[in-house]
Amino acid sequence: MKEKLLYIGVLLPVLLITLVLEIYKVEPFESFSLRFNDINFALQDKIPSKDVVFVAVDEPSVNAYGRWPWNREILAKGIENLSQADVVLLDMIFSEPTNESQDGAMAEAISGLNSSVCGFFLRQNATQQIGEVELELLGDSSLDLLQSQVQEYKNPLFVSAPHAEMNILPILKSCTLSGSFSTLAESDHLLRSYPIAVYFENLLYPSLAIQGLRLKFDAVVKRVDDWHVEINDKQIGMNEKGFIRLNFYEPKQYTIVSFLDVAEQKIKPDYFKGKIVILGITEVGAGDVVSTPMGSMPGPLLHYTFISNLLENHLIVEPKHISEILIVAMVFLPFLLVLLFKKILYRTLLNITIYLLIYAFVRYLFVADMIYIDLFYPLLSLILSIAAVEALAFNIQEKGGRFLRDAFSSYLSADLLNQLIQNPEALALGGEKKELTILFSDIRGFTTISESMDPVSLITLLNRYFTPMTNSVLEHGGMLDKYIGDAVMAFFNAPVDVKEHANAGCETALEVIERLDALNIELAKEGIPPIKIGIGLNTAEVVVGNMGSDTRFNYTVIGDGVNLSSRVEGLTKNYGVSILITEFTVAKLTKDFVYRKIEPVKVKGKDEAVLLYELMPSNEKSYELKIFYDKALEVYINGDFERAEKIFSELVEKHDDNPSKYFLELVKEKHPWGVHRMTTK
Repeated sequence: MKEKLLYIGVLLPVLLITLVLEIYKVEPFESFSLRFNDINFALQDKIPSKDVVFVAVDEPSVNAYGRWPWNREILAKGIENLSQADVVLLDMIFSEPTNESQDGAMAEAISGLNSSVCGFFLRQNATQQIGEVELELLGDSSLDLLQSQVQEYKNPLFVSAPHAEMNILPILKSCTLSGSFSTLAESDHLLRSYPIAVYFENLLYPSLAIQGLRLKFDAVVKRVDDWHVEINDKQIGMNEKGFIRLNFYEPKQYTIVSFLDVAEQKIKPDYFKGKIVILGITEVGAGDVVSTPMGSMPGPLLHYTFISNLLENHLIVEPKHISEILIVAMVFLPFLLVLLFKKILYRTLLNITIYLLIYAFVRYLFVADMIYIDLFYPLLSLILSIAAVEALAFNIQEKGGRFLRDAFSSYLSADLLNQLIQNPEALALGGEKKELTILFSDIRGFTTISESMDPVSLITLLNRYFTPMTNSVLEHGGMLDKYIGDAVMAFFNAPVDVKEHANAGCETALEVIERLDALNIELAKEGIPPIKIGIGLNTAEVVVGNMGSDTRFNYTVIGDGVNLSSRVEGLTKNYGVSILITEFTVAKLTKDFVYRKIEPVKVKGKDEAVLLYELMPSNEKSYELKIFYDKALEVYINGDFERAEKIFSELVEKHDDNPSKYFLELVKEKHPWGVHRMTTK
């Protein structure tokens, strides 16, 4: 057993190092990884959409009309012949005026299209001055719905820039919408991803291709979850910057026609009917050429690639955490084999064979289903693990740190645990006064539950309840103080500082109820009655620290504020609610929680009353209930018992609202709203 622990002790750093390299994209490993996985595109033979055409200002066009930039009347003539296209994307900018005739012809030609998307380019520095009119016009192209959903999701953090280069006003007015054609290269300077949207002047703007698809399908872009948006019922996966990985085609497979052929109608206008047309430049020295896994190609083909990916269902799917799972498997594979096989030759051959089988299967997943899984870091982890296992030396290190981790990991948050390992003297006896948010919770009717179950089943049920609750406390930076039978005590802002500890406490309470609802669904399937709990929160200055002897101590809190939190939890039964918070906690909240006033309460042993509030889930039902409840309570406080009775009755009938039931009885007795005195603990 000791030998196995030594192997694990050596492999854990290998695992950590590889995960850090993979998660944080450390160079040069990330560049190796990107190049290693680029083979995906060479293995497939998919064809881009035939409903997309790239009209190129190419060498024959320049030979016919002269060096770029041209007289805009020439360009306008060609654009007029694209009038039957569904959408025309202009991968070019006309940021400087020429003369009224040329600019007017260009604007008129664009206006004559069914739909058009003009481009703009984000810059970190720019000399072009953008006026209010231009910004207002550009604002019409922003993604209002997607931006309104940003606060609901943690990811992605869309890229932004302080400046933009855009079209002159006459041309900007003539465009149906505008879109950005800014993009970012990877660490090895190759372009592999395409932006969904970018920020400029606090507005979220779609990329050129996304804007074109909005017009093509008359559809909005909306969020599905943290990592996906949707347009025309097709989900698009995003990375942390709001980019999607492009699924490239062989350059010869793209449909590219010369602008010269379009302008001279060698290609008839009806050829473009129903198509998405991208107008861009390929002539050397005038157009942008980008480096991709498929080699150098004209920049406009990036838009082409993304649009084809979506239209042909070739969008790459990147499942979360599969690479990390493979890293873990590859790290422990040599350890497992060393337990099973004594000869190094057998182990080496098996390590290589297993990886090659995984490699072949993952490449097949990409070719068949566009599933992209990074295989470089699993290979790196396997190599490092083989080296570590085969060269393992039996040493035991950092016994003290391991002792602390084993002793405290069950009830301390990760931040606190790391601080204690780095600073063990923090465990010495002593205390300090500090403002904390204290949370108490208790299972209602626990005696009844315990009488109906055998001891083993009861302990199993409690553990199933305590696990998600404890996780919620720790995930929000809290410290689990103790379990008291079926009750739990926790606090926030000690020993680790939590700046917005009242917010953290309330978020924990709401999450506990949410996770409890999920647990109760599981229990119902097993024929076990649901668990109902009450949670009380109070914010106060209390004494916190290690209390006990030199050999046995407990890091805990004491004070009136702690007692009040416990009393408040007990009051949840009186009002039939799940979460009660005090006015002192409400005063410290900095986020928009949903809560409603209950009444002032004078707890046993205290002279001053404390105003209580119910903390409610942030959903439409809570908002609707709060509006009517607040109205009823205001009427009740003002002494209009008849009207209050009517509104509270409606709330009970429509929402089966427990606080309304409580106040309805008081209203019927014409008992004025005021301080409720507790006579018991």
